[in-house]
Amino acid sequence: MLNTIYRLIEPRKIEVEFNAIDMDDDKVIVRPTHLSICNADQRYYQGTRSPEVLAKKLPMALIHEGIGVVVHDNQGEWSPGDAVVMIPNTPLETDPYIAENYLRSSKFRASGFDGFMQDSVAMDRDRLVRLPDAIDKTVAAFTEIISVSNHAVGRFHRFSHERKEHIAVWGDGNLAYITALFLRYHYPDAIISIMGINRDKMTGFTFADETIDVRNIPEGIVIDHAFECVGGIGSQKAISQIIDYIRPEGTIAILGVSENAVPINTRMILEKGLRMFGSSRSGRSDFLNTVAMLEKHPEMVESLKHIVGDVIDVQTVEDMHLAFEKDIAKSGGKTIMLWNV
Repeated sequence: MLNTIYRLIEPRKIEVEFNAIDMDDDKVIVRPTHLSICNADQRYYQGTRSPEVLAKKLPMALIHEGIGVVVHDNQGEWSPGDAVVMIPNTPLETDPYIAENYLRSSKFRASGFDGFMQDSVAMDRDRLVRLPDAIDKTVAAFTEIISVSNHAVGRFHRFSHERKEHIAVWGDGNLAYITALFLRYHYPDAIISIMGINRDKMTGFTFADETIDVRNIPEGIVIDHAFECVGGIGSQKAISQIIDYIRPEGTIAILGVSENAVPINTRMILEKGLRMFGSSRSGRSDFLNTVAMLEKHPEMVESLKHIVGDVIDVQTVEDMHLAFEKDIAKSGGKTIMLWNV
């Protein structure tokens, strides 16, 4: 079977390439239908990664957030037309103590090997999760980042102490929104505070108890635990504020991605006896749990619809560029490509 791949060969330059998919291989062939643009994709598209990283990673098909329909399965486990969520993390081994998304040997689509910008994708069968009809497909398109937040909240539950009266989330973007939403459902009695700088974005956090401008934090505020969802150059300020306002023996979850090293006040981490953990990506179990939770709580899907920004019909390479450029220009939300190439 001849397949078409749309690879980024250098920043803002996508070329069409072809490869052959072996229909007799033990793979499930999936046709992508909805693809979601992530900040990581944009760092490649815009060329903001270091020249060394770009030279190592490119050419490469972008996008690691997406859903599709099954085209072919030799084993008959899947039927043509079945809607599926595609898992980008691809482990090559298992470990009794290390999750698949933290194994250094694992491969990740659109970060070292081709992502979902293809006509068809040959998927390992354990990299697919059935998508219930009841879940809106524009929301399902970014199941991956939703599962990242779900994964982080699950780890937080394992690592943190039982007092969870006040949990704060630093950040006002998509990751902060999704993480705060999961915190609300896992800890319905806790006070959830959103700590950001963009007032327009923070008005969308209707499920939170309060939103606070980090440039004017009220005196006397004390939190039990915190999530850092800022990333980039804002990480240092966010982590410093968290350390200042968190109670002793609280837990800090670090989710924001930064290209450069971030200085951290280790003296106060020691004095307060704080727990700090990083959380990145997700695995099959997180996808299964996420899809099950969205199916059980349709109101969560309704909340997640609020961060769907542009939905762009993509039929040509020019449409792909349009989608990425519009995603750059928008102030927030997820850009979804209806993959009709």
